[in-house]
Amino acid sequence: MSEILVIGGNGFVGRHLVPALQDRGNSVRVLALPTEDTRWLEAREVVVHTGDIREPDTLAAPMHGVERVVHLAGMMGVWRPMEEYYAVNVSGTKNVCRAVLAAKARLVHVSSWTVYGMSLGRPVREDFALKPLPEPYSITKAAGDRAVQRMINEDRLRAVIVRPGTIFGPGDQLNFGRTADRLIGGRRVIVGKGNNAVPFVFVTDVVQGLLLALENDDAIGQAYNIANDRPLTQQQLLNAIAHEIGAKPPRLHVPYRALYAAAYAAERIAMLTRSQRDPLVTRHGVALFGTDNRHVVDKARRQLGYEPRVDLGEGVRLAAEWYRRRDREDSAHAAGIVREGV
Repeated sequence: MSEILVIGGNGFVGRHLVPALQDRGNSVRVLALPTEDTRWLEAREVVVHTGDIREPDTLAAPMHGVERVVHLAGMMGVWRPMEEYYAVNVSGTKNVCRAVLAAKARLVHVSSWTVYGMSLGRPVREDFALKPLPEPYSITKAAGDRAVQRMINEDRLRAVIVRPGTIFGPGDQLNFGRTADRLIGGRRVIVGKGNNAVPFVFVTDVVQGLLLALENDDAIGQAYNIANDRPLTQQQLLNAIAHEIGAKPPRLHVPYRALYAAAYAAERIAMLTRSQRDPLVTRHGVALFGTDNRHVVDKARRQLGYEPRVDLGEGVRLAAEWYRRRDREDSAHAAGIVREGV
């Protein structure tokens, strides 16, 4: 089997993708930031290279001799200026593409469903125009997506673009973890009526899509939605999470426009005060949970053989098991019960 480099393989998705690649016999390398703890990768005998996609010189060594590259690295879920998002999600992506071209390798670039925009009024297909919301993550992911498309067309980059839904599952500190934390903490709010579809997809379904994109030669030059086309509504999702983690279900409905305006104000205040802390609420978060978003996966079904396998209710149960275990382990650490190496 081929040698594969996973850029950003020490993150949430990487922790599911790397073992899946090894299970099918691939030799795996990972590019991680110098500050990251990579002991779990080393325990799996994964070759770890340290570097940064913002620094092109650090990409040559990990690329040497690989046949395929999965680009997972990206900036998300943090409160940073637009230029920092751009440096990672756009300039960093271009650096990866140039390194892949130099290595004569094949790339799977992980984009995002948010590049299309939100609340478009109909299920989204891959041929829809990219019209992201005016916030740093969506804007820069769309710009990175377009950069890969240009290099496919102009430089003959052998790349596949994957646009996953909102990824969740065991180990997800961002989408599932933060939502569960809010419910446990009493911030049980439903944005609008709550009957809108929320485009969550379980992490192993995304891994399935990435593996299929890696191997299908006809996929080169194409973009694919990798999502669950049987989504839960916001109300169903929040109720399911609350039930599984033992929290009270949300009952308070806040109008979408009012909360979106409040999020904009919170972001402006954070910018003006140069706050290092995330705003209490963001436009991205309000739109993610408060707008209706559905994605068509027929192209991935037809061309890749992709099929979402994990029912979202079951996915919530599995993620909640991890969340409860994480909290127990955190409590044990705080009590001095768990020791490194035990």
